[in-house]
Amino acid sequence: MAAEQVDGVPRTEVPGGAARPRRRLSTEERREQLLSVGSRLFADSPYDDVWIERVAGIAGVSRGLLYHYFPTKRDFFAAVVERESARMLRLTAADPGVPVREQITAGLDVFLGYVQTHAHGFRAFHRAEAAGDPVVRAAYRAGLAAQERQITAALAADPGIARITPDPAVLRIAVRGWLAFMVAVCLDWLDEPGLSREQVRDLCARALLGAVEP
Repeated sequence: MAAEQVDGVPRTEVPGGAARPRRRLSTEERREQLLSVGSRLFADSPYDDVWIERVAGIAGVSRGLLYHYFPTKRDFFAAVVERESARMLRLTAADPGVPVREQITAGLDVFLGYVQTHAHGFRAFHRAEAAGDPVVRAAYRAGLAAQERQITAALAADPGIARITPDPAVLRIAVRGWLAFMVAVCLDWLDEPGLSREQVRDLCARALLGAVEP
């Protein structure tokens, strides 16, 4: 039997165990709750090892309700990936008129804050490449491509960068390589957080500028 929920938390987990009237979650709140649970599970386990029944149990809902929101497991994981991709794009959106070097530092600082705060979501997003399901991998690659386009466009709009690296193909490949570098650094940082956020930020900023400036 699914655990009774109080504001999205099983009643038994409410501090003090005091019974409070159950609040029915809205459709959007319930969907967000399920995706949050999925982010944690997919971050810690390979795709094939995550069972929908476990997701439903942690969320305190029936398996049928979860399937109401996400018809299949592949749809569920793809939605987790798309959610994290959209969040990363919002956080790293370019600010027109601000010099790109300032944007890189500020954007990386915000992004690394997201990586720390939403470590499960970040890990889950980057686990998708290893998933054998083509729908999940397509969602992951679409997310990476969107990040690549956003960063490339911001760099290309800066007169200094455009003058140094005028070839769009070179700039695109440089950004793609830098994204792979940054992901590896962030995943390692989460596993072994020996460096400060500022140290990781400066390392990634230097790597990006070094990739686009001779």
